[in-house]
Amino acid sequence: MDLYKKLLKKLIIKNLTISTAESCTGGLLAYCFTKNKDSSKVYKGGYITYSNDLKIKNLNVRKKTIEIYGAVSKQTAEEMVSSLYQKNKTNISISTTGIAGPSGATNNKPVGLIYIGFCFNGNINIIKKNFKGSRLKIQKECVDFIFKYLNNLI
Repeated sequence: MDLYKKLLKKLIIKNLTISTAESCTGGLLAYCFTKNKDSSKVYKGGYITYSNDLKIKNLNVRKKTIEIYGAVSKQTAEEMVSSLYQKNKTNISISTTGIAGPSGATNNKPVGLIYIGFCFNGNINIIKKNFKGSRLKIQKECVDFIFKYLNNLI
């Protein structure tokens, strides 16, 4: 059984719901949940907030947070996942924000840097990862990491 189906089965058995707020993964995370039958039993929906404006408007990320720390930061990932949890009240909320490349890197923020926010019933954990490869490979690696992390946790 593939990684995605295995997690979906666990979520259904434990009656856990999930929602997503994506930036750098651009909907790939949502797709990996919804490509399987029965996903509607657990996946409730999400946001693709690729622009800073939509992070602010749809997820209540503070403009000041983006100005001080940047869109690619622990603080932004935390505000994204916290707002998502407050809006959707799913058992598990996930946010992604990062630099998938090939451009956009700085000295302090290389291509492949991604912050992943997890909120489990109100408890938030932010994980910083550095993935390597092409834009699509970085996005896929991020999604695979999320599914592996959740599979191990649940």
